Amino acid sequence: MVSSRSKNLIKYVIPTMLGSVSFFLFTIVDGIFVGQGVGTDALGAVNLMMPFVMVVNALFQLTTIGGVTVMAIRFGRKDNEGANQVFLHSLLGALVISLVLCLIGTCLTGPVCHLLGATITYHEMAVDYLFWYSLFIIPSALSTAFQGFLRNDGSPLLVSGAVVFGAILNIFGDWLLVFPLQMGLKGAAIATGVSQCVTLLILSFHFILKKGKLRIHRFKPQTALFKKIAIRGLPECIAQFATPVTTLLMNKVLITQVGDIAVNSYSIISYVASFSVAVFFGTSEGLQPLIGNCYGAKDTPDLKFYFHSGLIINFLGSALINVLLLIFGNHICLLFGADEATLAYTTQAMPIYALGFLVMAFNTMISSYFYSTKRSKQADVINVLRSFIINSIVILALPAIFGKEIIWYAFAIYEALVLVIAVILLKHSERNGIVYQ
Repeated sequence: MVSSRSKNLIKYVIPTMLGSVSFFLFTIVDGIFVGQGVGTDALGAVNLMMPFVMVVNALFQLTTIGGVTVMAIRFGRKDNEGANQVFLHSLLGALVISLVLCLIGTCLTGPVCHLLGATITYHEMAVDYLFWYSLFIIPSALSTAFQGFLRNDGSPLLVSGAVVFGAILNIFGDWLLVFPLQMGLKGAAIATGVSQCVTLLILSFHFILKKGKLRIHRFKPQTALFKKIAIRGLPECIAQFATPVTTLLMNKVLITQVGDIAVNSYSIISYVASFSVAVFFGTSEGLQPLIGNCYGAKDTPDLKFYFHSGLIINFLGSALINVLLLIFGNHICLLFGADEATLAYTTQAMPIYALGFLVMAFNTMISSYFYSTKRSKQADVINVLRSFIINSIVILALPAIFGKEIIWYAFAIYEALVLVIAVILLKHSERNGIVYQ
């Protein structure tokens, strides 16, 4: 007979992981259609713009993850009205942040592309992609917020269904706009934006049909609550910066020391990496409502069960990804339309880079466990180290010391160093058991 714990894992983790993987899947499909329909240089242009896209997603997490973390604990304490206030404040925060980012992306397109290193080879395509992507930032922000809050409000299946449908729509839009209509990177960006709008519309039925406990209505903003949400969301926001910072630094090293072939190769590897990250974040986001509710109810046995389950799921997922890349790496590269030289280079580099997924699986779950149980300082330490400090030092220093080819080992090395620190922080924070606040 299936236990209630296992039922909760099935109810929350599997749909959330499916939705997360589907969300990242349309990013990968974007890459496949761009590579096949526009060319390998177009992949490089998108890769150069990825830091901006990832910064946008990181800032979304500040209000979304921060809000759902506080809300889950309040639900665990049966404070439904307090939870609804958290939702409304987070939604307002998401609107403000997305409006600012939309204006930056559409009004300062050229300078942003130049800042991100778009050379003459990539500049025109990069500008095209960034402008049209930025036009849809606001509905993308609301869609992200709704996904997090509705998952906590008892609708994980609706969230997953909406995200999966959006991914399918995006795949169709990519094909239509990139191939028959020949709209290039502009078409790929528009297809993604339209799919986010449709996903948002589907999610809105949770409120239209008055499902769950959350409601949208007028409220009086409270500075203290905005601050609390930001503090709880800061660890995940910082964690999301790991990818854009790493991408920016990797592109810098690859352009200066290897050349365009390495940039194009890294663009393919980045798409594969996004799929792996989807698995890890799908697990942590699926477990977040369960861990938050257990923390609010002071249920230590269930809290530990869900945390250990997350570690196991993430590790098995990362191991499976590594095996698949070893077996099918060449075929995966071909999907992106890689030319012969890029194909040969990527096939060698990808399995080395993928070793980092094995370690990242643990870091992601430990960080999620910390911020879901009011240990934001520990989560901040982990994510600052892996997003800004240790990754930067490793990526920039290793090639200077050991040569350019060591760059593909950098990801695994800096994640391993961070894991050592994360385990020490975990052991120290629970030396006398979990502290409930």
